[in-house]
Amino acid sequence: MMPAARESLLDAAYTALARLPWSAVRMVDVAAAAGVSRQTLYNEFGSKDGLARALVRREADGYLAGIERALAAYADARERLTATAEWTASAARENALVRAMLTGCWGEGLPAPTLRAVPSSSVVPAQRRADGPLPSPGDFVAIVRDRAVAALSGPGADQRDTVELARSCELAVRVGLSCVSAPPGWGGVG
Repeated sequence: MMPAARESLLDAAYTALARLPWSAVRMVDVAAAAGVSRQTLYNEFGSKDGLARALVRREADGYLAGIERALAAYADARERLTATAEWTASAARENALVRAMLTGCWGEGLPAPTLRAVPSSSVVPAQRRADGPLPSPGDFVAIVRDRAVAALSGPGADQRDTVELARSCELAVRVGLSCVSAPPGWGGVG
């Protein structure tokens, strides 16, 4: 299947999930919304669980791509970390799957894929990747922290500087996550 068709199926599943609880999302409706046959959908994802894993993987990748953009948007380290925290809060506010991934709180209406890898017989490389382990909330903290450290540490930084930078980066990530868990209600911040 072409990547564009896979994206269309994932978009259709995401749109359906915005309107219905995952348990009510039907594969036939996702296929019809994407303009492909149900068999094509099953060939691509294997099952509804496979579709859920692929959807979660795509949203995780989108969140992490936003982290990369936030880290690249500014020259100043403080502004980069602020942008990272702001992206975390806004991505989670706008996307229930991102919010669930970052907090570990999978609501009734969301798919709740296991984080561990599942057996995959898919010939589709993107599905084999989706069938691999999915990041836990703690994994996201570590991934974002490490990406921030890599973006902010200069060549030749000594280990003490890197350890202190890692603490600052993790604090920024956790501040962003605190705005997800307990959103501020004043002035539209968060």
